[in-house]
Amino acid sequence: MAVLMSIHDEIGEWEPELIATRRDLHIHPEIGLEEFRTSGIVAERLRAIGFTTIRTGIAVTGVKAVLLGGRPGKTLLLRADMDALPIEEENDVEYRSQTAGMMHACGHDAHTAMLLTAARVLMSRREEIAGTMVFCFQPAEEGRGGAKRMVAEGILEDPAIDAALGLHVAQDLPLGTVVAYPGAGMAAADNFAVKIQGKGGHAAAPHSTVDALMVAATIVTTLQTLVSREVDPLSPAVVTTAILQAGGSARNIIADTATFAGSVRWFEKETGDLLAARIPALIEGVAASMRATAEVEYTRGVPPTVNDPAIAATVREVAAGIEGVVEAIPGKQIMGSEDFSEFTQRVPSTFFHVGTRDEASGKVWGHHHPRFDLDERALAIGVEVMVASALRWLDDNAGA
Repeated sequence: MAVLMSIHDEIGEWEPELIATRRDLHIHPEIGLEEFRTSGIVAERLRAIGFTTIRTGIAVTGVKAVLLGGRPGKTLLLRADMDALPIEEENDVEYRSQTAGMMHACGHDAHTAMLLTAARVLMSRREEIAGTMVFCFQPAEEGRGGAKRMVAEGILEDPAIDAALGLHVAQDLPLGTVVAYPGAGMAAADNFAVKIQGKGGHAAAPHSTVDALMVAATIVTTLQTLVSREVDPLSPAVVTTAILQAGGSARNIIADTATFAGSVRWFEKETGDLLAARIPALIEGVAASMRATAEVEYTRGVPPTVNDPAIAATVREVAAGIEGVVEAIPGKQIMGSEDFSEFTQRVPSTFFHVGTRDEASGKVWGHHHPRFDLDERALAIGVEVMVASALRWLDDNAGA
């Protein structure tokens, strides 16, 4: 308890810098694989803290730092993502984004600031650490494959990683809530894009056309039968068509072509494989039945984020004893996806969530919304959960 209290006190001393760093990154957002300013700040801060083993340029802008503890043991990776989103910010705050069309609308600025503070605190306890810690600052979580690229470029090697921890701020959870789900907590995310080729013509003579808009609309509706009639009802899945474009030149012209695209979410491999096969087959079959053709591009994306139950239990146990944490719970599965899954698929890992929602201050807008902002009191909580969980896991596994 004395060690935990000293961690709490030290994080409190660094909290102003933690918040200032988050706000600076928020003012200067950078999208995936373009986080050059952000990664430069990360590397500079790590050197200032005292890190000497730093590798930059992984997956273009990724940063890796290694901390050798004073005692032998396992190697644990701690990860934060750095990228922003192509969204115009609508918040009226002093740290509003100064880059047109970009903002940190998901909290990755907070993640980066928290991991930098965690690195500072852990460096000060270097001799206490039973093992090695690897700090991973990852680019391009938002759909550009940053984690997969970092894995391909050796982030899990030299030294070999035994386990990994990551966190995400959660605007749907009240301030003071920590969630670590045991097992598959976040879904996989696949994508599809479709072009329907019909035969355009005059709206007064539909019999002489193949209405691409009608074909696309029929397919979009029929796709929902896959989840309701072909997927095991005990295996969660979502098929969402988010984009549909057709026609537009005049009210009396039947569309020659139509395009639509969407996202597919699932947890179990059998369900993912089923949907990957049946979605293209259904689209092509319905199109053919209506005398059109379909070009289907189906892309397998990130796998499910599967937490190691034992590590997740450690995180919840540690979090429950931290000041400011109201509850530390398993929570429930969510259909959102995370490319931290690339780590969970390879080494025992846990990805936990830290609540940032506060009704009183109006911090209620969800992730990817132009008015997203978070209660910054959650930052210190996230740092302490990360640091204390990391130290506990390394201590528990020192003789394993």
